[in-house]
Amino acid sequence: MSKSAARSVVVVTPGEPAGIGPDLLLGLNQADLNATLIGIADPIMLDDRATLLGQSADFHLIGHPSEAVPGRLNILPLSCKRKVKAGVLNPENSQYVLDTLELAVSLCETRECDAMVTGPVNKAVINDAGIPFTGHTEWLAKRTGTPRVVMMLASGGLRVALATTHLPLREVADAINQDDLLAILDIIQKSMIDHFGRKTPRIMVCGLNPHAGESGHLGREEIDVIEPALAIALQRGINVIGPIPADTAFTPNSLAKADVILAMYHDQGLPVLKHHGFGEAVNITLGLPIIRTSVDHGTALDLTGTGKADAGSLMAAIRCATQMISVRAS
Repeated sequence: MSKSAARSVVVVTPGEPAGIGPDLLLGLNQADLNATLIGIADPIMLDDRATLLGQSADFHLIGHPSEAVPGRLNILPLSCKRKVKAGVLNPENSQYVLDTLELAVSLCETRECDAMVTGPVNKAVINDAGIPFTGHTEWLAKRTGTPRVVMMLASGGLRVALATTHLPLREVADAINQDDLLAILDIIQKSMIDHFGRKTPRIMVCGLNPHAGESGHLGREEIDVIEPALAIALQRGINVIGPIPADTAFTPNSLAKADVILAMYHDQGLPVLKHHGFGEAVNITLGLPIIRTSVDHGTALDLTGTGKADAGSLMAAIRCATQMISVRAS
């Protein structure tokens, strides 16, 4: 890697071109994030969006990451198939979105970039284009050949990882099993050590059912699956606590005892996390061979081109990525 000692190289994919991702990308010119930033985007689309925002299109076009200039927004060009209209989804530009991700992953794999940060995508329009897509997390796992990854969101000192991600609620219980929980705990443990500098991370695990099953009266998943998995994890040297009722795990006293919370499903943990720090939270994919962080929000089509989009989460994602890079290198 040919990088200055002070700055890491972070590649940013702005996501859905009709959404606020390009608006936020353009706003990074005014941000001091202690990283050399490379955006992968259509320069014509960025010019049009800057005009709509009443800004100058102040970015530096490059042909290779080695040409990136610290302190500038560097753009590695990739063209949309169709002209982008702000706020209007077009399935014909869905492949462009995936192409930006492909290029970003490749740059991280070759170590030309240290980490990738992703803007918001619209899953529905990608599927409307005939491309199966359930989300960044699943796509990145398949692309990198990673058998298992873990989604974690972080805001301030609160970190919430998920045992299951984008599943209908009625399928969650069947998706939780002992082997998967142990694999997830292994990934969280390793990631917290390697990328967050926690030598002996404390992982608090939520129960699935109300009151963590109430000794089996409100469900047996805790007794039959979660508790046995945690017992094995403890034997392996993983510092786990639980299962804890979810309505207790997120109280201040409980949070003070943990470095990360493992929630059993998406809407068990993320509403609390987003209430805690929406707009400044970061989505992190644990277990990948590369560092990837992302924003905590969607494409916000109604805000596109208005100048009202908040770049807080994108900047937080970049800061988080640079911190992870620093810990990894230490």
